[in-house]
Parts: sequence; structure tokens; C-alpha cells
Amino acid sequence: MTEETKKMIAEFTAQRNWDQYHSPKNLAISISLEAAELLENFQWVESDEAVSGKLPKIEEELADVLVYCEQLCAKLGLDQDEIIARKMEKNERKYPVDKAYGSCLKYDEL
Repeated sequence: MTEETKKMIAEFTAQRNWDQYHSPKNLAISISLEAAELLENFQWVESDEAVSGKLPKIEEELADVLVYCEQLCAKLGLDQDEIIARKMEKNERKYPVDKAYGSCLKYDEL
């Protein structure tokens, strides 16, 4: 996420004095709730049908998830690039290409 976007999110929140409500717990709950709203767009339809018919709503809910994720990272002093890089390094070890290629199995089933 660009610094400009992070600043826009922070300013939006500050202008409304909402930071007082943005504890790590509340932000984590909000991420989960917005992710559930994102999932609703895919309920009872095939993926391609949801994407073709509900892309604007999917985009809106995904943006909500991303905004709350940024706010949680900011609140906890976490750098998104750093935590993603660490997770991808861990995933590289758990899912080596020679075992995981083309497989949807969990790492402990490979």
C-alpha cells in the first residue's frame, strides 16, 4: 500500500475522531466482519458468476478489509511489506515447489 493511501486512511479516521474506537481487538473483529461480507458475494453462486455480476460490491468489501488491515498494522507498528515477506519465507519452507506444485493439500499432507 502506498504511503499516500496510508495517509488518506489515517486522515479520514482522524477527521472523524474514530481512532478512539480502533483498538487492535476492534480492528481484528472488523476485518473478520468485512471478510464475511466479502464472502456473501460468492455464496450460492460459482466464482465466475459472482465476479461478473457483483464485482463492484466485491471491490467495496475488499477495500473495507484492506483499510482495516492497514489500520491494524499502523496501530501495532507493523510494516506490511516486512510481515508479508516473513510469511512468504515461512510458506516457502512449508510448501516447497517440488512437493506443492499443482497441489491444494495442506503442508502437513504433502
